[in-house]
Amino acid sequence: MKEYSFKINGKQYDVTVESVEGKNAQVVVNGAAYSVEIEKGAAEAPAAAPVAAPAQQAAPAQTSPAPAAPAPAAKPAGPGTKVESPLPGVIIEVSVKEGQAVKMGQKVAVLEAMKMENEIAATADGTVTAIHVAKGDSVLEGAPIVTIA
Repeated sequence: MKEYSFKINGKQYDVTVESVEGKNAQVVVNGAAYSVEIEKGAAEAPAAAPVAAPAQQAAPAQTSPAPAAPAPAAKPAGPGTKVESPLPGVIIEVSVKEGQAVKMGQKVAVLEAMKMENEIAATADGTVTAIHVAKGDSVLEGAPIVTIA
């Protein structure tokens, strides 16, 4: 068992890697247990799994209290405004598609946190250029949900 302490975007994350079997790892982030899949360097850096959960991964390790796979790593989407998760939780709905025009305040996703559904709204008018999460992904506070340009 290895313990790590990360500071991501000014927020502290205490991560314990409990076990690593092949490309799967069991980790605890700030007291919440997660089952994660390591995309690169499974043998070299088990800590990469929690980092992969931050927004794209897991900010880099953004997940919710319930065991769930981390959000996929975000790919650079070019210029634009990122709509970020206001709190840790699980994405239960993605309401937009890439290329879709959105207006400020329009629902782009629904996040379940502490057994409550929270609508995530567009922060600007524009076109969705990237979607960083999928239904069922766990995200941490500040994790990018979509990018609007």
